[in-house]
Amino acid sequence: MPYILIVEDDEDTRNMLSALAHTQQLSCDTAATLEEARALIATNTPDLVLCDLVLPDGNGMDLFDELPKGAHVEMVLTTGHASLETAIDALRRGATDYLVKPLNMQRLNSIFARVPRTGVLHEEIAALRSELQRLGRFGRMLGSAPVMQTMYDAISRVAGTEASVLLTGESGTGKELAAQTIHDLSLRRKGPFLAVNCGAIAANLVESEMFGHDRGSFTGADRQHKGFFERADGGTLFLDEITEMPVESQVKLLRVLETGRLTRLGSAHEIDVDVRIVAATNLDPEAAMADGKLRADLYHRINVFPITLPPLRARGGDIPMLAEALLRQLGEESGRKMRFSPSALAALSEYDWPGNVRELRNFVQRACIFNDGDVIDTLPPPIMEEVASEPGDGGDSVTVPFGTTLEEVDRRIILGTLAQCGGVKTHAAEVLDISLKTIYNRLAQQEEGDDKSKR
Repeated sequence: MPYILIVEDDEDTRNMLSALAHTQQLSCDTAATLEEARALIATNTPDLVLCDLVLPDGNGMDLFDELPKGAHVEMVLTTGHASLETAIDALRRGATDYLVKPLNMQRLNSIFARVPRTGVLHEEIAALRSELQRLGRFGRMLGSAPVMQTMYDAISRVAGTEASVLLTGESGTGKELAAQTIHDLSLRRKGPFLAVNCGAIAANLVESEMFGHDRGSFTGADRQHKGFFERADGGTLFLDEITEMPVESQVKLLRVLETGRLTRLGSAHEIDVDVRIVAATNLDPEAAMADGKLRADLYHRINVFPITLPPLRARGGDIPMLAEALLRQLGEESGRKMRFSPSALAALSEYDWPGNVRELRNFVQRACIFNDGDVIDTLPPPIMEEVASEPGDGGDSVTVPFGTTLEEVDRRIILGTLAQCGGVKTHAAEVLDISLKTIYNRLAQQEEGDDKSKR
């Protein structure tokens, strides 16, 4: 039977938490001091420790040092003396969550409910990884390069916990796929997975879209609307481009993450929500904080477990593997059997892919459309010139062959500028003197165009 340890000096609270644990069929011990907790941990390693921050004989965070190395033990801290500094310190030291008193019963119930299957889940992940590793796959992700194996290991470690995850990396590296994989391998996998691009929501609609609104809360609000948090209840919410969320909205987001409660616009009623957050950005989070684009307290709340996704150019032999997998997928959809010739695969491997996997996917779609046979040998123009050129030539310019369509010119300029800006859309928009919204719209139009052509 799963075993949890409750460390709480207030007797009424300790008894209440113990009773709640027993309703979930959990084996439970309680301690009122650090000394008692240390003795219990030495006797039996718990699956979960729910510990008060302030105890008669010390700080609850001291128990981090008592947990056996390599053991899958989740640590949730509770406190009635919340401060930014202690929250940051707790999350940095590995706390799965940090709950502020009075405790949210729904949130506690959801934490307890997931404890029984934690050990089983770790076994499932290990079996899945062993089975798929030989195929170069992990969950929804494909690749066997060493940098990918390192990332798979990080996902394996965090998926079965309730820890918030921050994904960083260049645009197009597959952050949403990584978030979906974390969800699929988690105890929440039967719940919803919602992906939200924070940069694609108008600033004046962010709070309504995130937290919902009641009828009549503003002009045009003719009906009640559930926000992303309510719709993701019991599951995972993926917040892509988190640094594009207005700072004012980040304050509300932080409160929801800390309390597990939200209030719809136009309502005075609080709603309990149980959502795991996976956030992502293609910016350097430290630089984003310095630039005022990301609140420090929110960053430390979502950065419990950071994972960096490698750019495609750092993945070596994964490029031919990915290209062939994408081509097979297109072939299955169109009823054609196609393959790349060795020389075509070599050309793909030599290209720098500034747009990463997203650019490769779009390229394979175009190559499939241009090719009439079963073997893609010569990459058609303008793709041939794009891939065959040396990555270092004209690094600060874009070469466009005569006869290239205006749509393709537009695409090359945007991708080239993104490459020069390290994949940072905000910087690219400033260089091109266009809005960030326009960048998103042009990239989305390009992907839609590729999809329509494919069909």
